[in-house]
Amino acid sequence: MPTETATWALRDRIAVPTGTIAVDVLGEDRPGTPVVLTHGTPSWSYLWRHVAPALAHERPVYLWDLPTYGDSTGHTPSVAGHAQTLAALVGHWGLDAPVLVGHDIGAATVLRAHLVHGTPASALVLADAAVLAPWVTATAAHMQQHLDVYGSMPNAAFTALIAAHLRTTSATGLDGDAERAYLGRYAGPEGQRRYLDQVAGFTEDDTRDVVARLSEIAIPTDVVWGAQDRWLPSTAATTLRGHIPGARLHTVDGAGHFLTEDAPEAFLDVLAAVLP
Repeated sequence: MPTETATWALRDRIAVPTGTIAVDVLGEDRPGTPVVLTHGTPSWSYLWRHVAPALAHERPVYLWDLPTYGDSTGHTPSVAGHAQTLAALVGHWGLDAPVLVGHDIGAATVLRAHLVHGTPASALVLADAAVLAPWVTATAAHMQQHLDVYGSMPNAAFTALIAAHLRTTSATGLDGDAERAYLGRYAGPEGQRRYLDQVAGFTEDDTRDVVARLSEIAIPTDVVWGAQDRWLPSTAATTLRGHIPGARLHTVDGAGHFLTEDAPEAFLDVLAAVLP
């Protein structure tokens, strides 16, 4: 089980049209409603290391790395492609109505899989969701406009740049192990290209039709937000909640955009209160 934070890795691989996807399941034999955890950017399933093992005491917990993130391979990553991947995985796993939990663009992935691809779910949990425009941050937009410049930047300078940006995800400060775990996926020239390919794939075209269909959601939905999120303002949480019939909003004090880094226990408390 990938429960040691220093050696976190997903054990299995599934080939789908969008890539070879790193996956794992914890608590497979537990009786509770299954949960599928979908991370966002610039992260990977490591984001859930303080959450997944605790949830797995009562229910099966399915984990995966988005195409080109973590230990998954793929090409031309995008929210549209991630949603296609999630739909394929839920079908592969044979899940009838799991709870779909998504963070950042993972929330957009969950919504698109459910609303566009018809992926079944019994409930949705949307954390610091990159769904409502504008969700492409100013930093990412600048990179998109100057991909050639960032691609030719000396790797040491590029690494320092994205490290500084990564630190803004936390209200309390990422510890050294966590920072290395995230940055390690973008190490060297190959990692630099991977990071820029991911940024190049960000487009609000992939969420525009999703936003137009939010009123169609007919299952329990909870919006969870770090009160100190510096990437996506808390006003976006309120607006998103308002678009979804019956949605509930939970604000986590002392947490930034990576709320599972800053306040994993508080996030688990929210999940304990809302999971069927």
